[in-house]
Amino acid sequence: MKSLRKTILVIVLLAASATQMFACPACGSGNADMPSSPLTDGMNLGILTMLGVLVTVLASAATFFFFMMRKEALLAKNQNPLPQTPAKV
Repeated sequence: MKSLRKTILVIVLLAASATQMFACPACGSGNADMPSSPLTDGMNLGILTMLGVLVTVLASAATFFFFMMRKEALLAKNQNPLPQTPAKV
């Protein structure tokens, strides 16, 4: 148990003391030292495209459910609560 704590402490200290993290151009694009590469630009456009598709699908589903709730409320308002019985002859 004590050696596990020491190991975790060493790993945390090494991770915290790293002055520079080495990453590929796609992951390290936020660094001001690294110029933007076509790989980074393509990845960013792909993320934006997927986000656009997701927002469109979720907005369509929300609009559908809003329409159904509105239509149900309108039908409930116009529906006669007491059904009329036919007159006996």
